[in-house]
Amino acid sequence: MAASEVKITLTNSEALVLFEMLSRYGNGNVDRSLTVLDSAERQALWNLCACLEKELAEPFSEKYDALLAAAKADLTYKDSAPFQDE
Repeated sequence: MAASEVKITLTNSEALVLFEMLSRYGNGNVDRSLTVLDSAERQALWNLCACLEKELAEPFSEKYDALLAAAKADLTYKDSAPFQDE
């Protein structure tokens, strides 16, 4: 199968929150229900994290925690959330 590309568009908040989640996973600190079934899925997640890292400046900022908190607030449902945070 020939290699092809798929392009997606994310908001900055989406990219930052995904980067944090994938970085946490990549460090072996999986603390929720993310299940990776095989090495191909693991590699795809690592590749996505690397792509996000290339695009984001926030992870290298001294204000990273505040920037991440703002991104999470931006993505948090204000009314009835479909998933309840623990």
